Amino acid sequence: MTSVIVADTSVIINGYLADQIESGSIRNSEVIIPQAVFDELQSQASNHKQQGFIGLEQIQKLNKLSGSFGLKIILKGSHPSIDDIKFAASGRIDALIIDMAKQNNAILYTSDNVQHLVAAAEDVQTVFLRPKIISETLEFLKFFDNDTMSIHLKENQYPLGKKGKPGNFLLTKIGEDVLSRDYLKMISSQILSTTNISDSSNIEISKTGASVIQHDDYRIVITYPPFSESYEITIVHPTVNLSLEDYTISEALMKRLTDRAEGILISGAPGSGKSTLASGLANFYHGRGSIVKTFESPRDLQVNDGITQYSKLDGSFDNTADILLLVRPDYTIFDEVRRREDFTTFSDLRLTGVGMIGVIHANSPLDAIQRFIGKIELGIIPNVLDTVVFVNNGDIEKVYDLELKVKVPTGMTESDLARPVIEIRNFEDNVLEHEIYTFGEENVIVPVVKHGEKAGIEKLAEDKIKDYFKKYDSNALVEILSANRVKVIVNEDRIASIIGRGGVNINEIEKFLNVHIDIVAKDSELLSLTPNDVSFTFSESKTGLLFTVNREYTSMYVDIHANEKFFATVRVGKKGQIKILKRSDIGRNLLNSTSSENDIQLFLKDF
Repeated sequence: MTSVIVADTSVIINGYLADQIESGSIRNSEVIIPQAVFDELQSQASNHKQQGFIGLEQIQKLNKLSGSFGLKIILKGSHPSIDDIKFAASGRIDALIIDMAKQNNAILYTSDNVQHLVAAAEDVQTVFLRPKIISETLEFLKFFDNDTMSIHLKENQYPLGKKGKPGNFLLTKIGEDVLSRDYLKMISSQILSTTNISDSSNIEISKTGASVIQHDDYRIVITYPPFSESYEITIVHPTVNLSLEDYTISEALMKRLTDRAEGILISGAPGSGKSTLASGLANFYHGRGSIVKTFESPRDLQVNDGITQYSKLDGSFDNTADILLLVRPDYTIFDEVRRREDFTTFSDLRLTGVGMIGVIHANSPLDAIQRFIGKIELGIIPNVLDTVVFVNNGDIEKVYDLELKVKVPTGMTESDLARPVIEIRNFEDNVLEHEIYTFGEENVIVPVVKHGEKAGIEKLAEDKIKDYFKKYDSNALVEILSANRVKVIVNEDRIASIIGRGGVNINEIEKFLNVHIDIVAKDSELLSLTPNDVSFTFSESKTGLLFTVNREYTSMYVDIHANEKFFATVRVGKKGQIKILKRSDIGRNLLNSTSSENDIQLFLKDF
């Protein structure tokens, strides 16, 4: 007698039904594929979801097997409605499949435990094909060794891998064969199949053209058209698992982390080791007997088993926060704070008394603080953040301490200018480096006097006057001489137009700015403004000139002089480097005006 089988979506996608046929367990049977299953797979494939393509390929395989095993593959039933497909995740398609088994007095084959239990409850004969442990090694693992941080597999390209440690890695070729789309699809299918049967694998994000999967401690990102122009798989794997003892932490900082720090912000560039430090802090607090939870999407922090890792609930960390408050954690790791609503959720949780450790992308600790400005009220930032840690090359490079005070900002003298000021101090030596306060209608971050920099109202006045004179000389310089007198240094050929016939123009400018202005030529007065000589090392390549200064000057501006003549103002780049192309005007003028590096001087710019 021919048996009748109804296959649901799960046993088709995972290939278990095909396995049963190939093993001989199913023969001489009529296999019904409900139209609802076929339409669901078609809808997924049309939306470029990998499961849809895999399911349709498996149906093709069943048709090929049918002739050899005496099977009859039948597509049966009515097309599901748009609402049926839309609410498939709520069980609408599953209900249609069970109805199909009832109507045909058939045996339902499923790998979905809920579907199996519902069918049994409705007195439908069902076979539950349990997920089996895959013994084969996943293909992508062959690209990893102990030094590989991540692999990058892209269609029609050689496989690449980052080898080394955070802050010190090298991108190298890790295979001799160009990767085909079919090969990358095979790797993707392996990963998705493992996700369906492994408790240590989860699909964190599934969008049209992109999927993010966490498998053990591997974070896997799969992208394909239409999201990306070609098929690509990126897999990240941590190479180090550090505890706090492995970091360079002073006794004072360890005491702060242990006793008081509950609003910690870990900042750094991508790949600098932020998440590694966050994992170390989580394990540290858990080891001290605290209840620790994490907010992650995807969930890839390497933390102890006693720490629960939360993802977004119904697509929002705000919903997750509602649950978090009910479980009463002592500390929560937020990896990572990125969107505007993330800043709000982080702040709300901190203000409820939960100890928060946030991870944020930033090129400096100051940039990390700036990202909070405008997202939350300025005055509550010190209540949300008390310790800002900057990680670089896998270690702690700088730590800031934040405190709110009512005071006259540095550089201002009148007592009626007192206002709430956020002080940003270097944690290790308690030196005040920056202040944040409201000036006019804007929130400003002002550096406190350091290396000859102006601060407070004096700096703001310089900027205002300098902006005004840019229409005469784009490189005009300003020096504040007193409360009502300034010196403006411009190119000599611009002085006449500034003064005007009979001094009419300069008189109008002085009335507008309400200060007395001394106009002088750059060549005669420039050095009085730039007394801060900056030491440097010099090197030369075929195309450029390279000046390297102390890294503490990064992002500051310096004036270049040659033979005591001003040439240009330039910005110090990353790692304290100033690069000037030889073919540029500055490069050509320097080469024509100097015979050696001894003819060149750099002065820190005063603004």
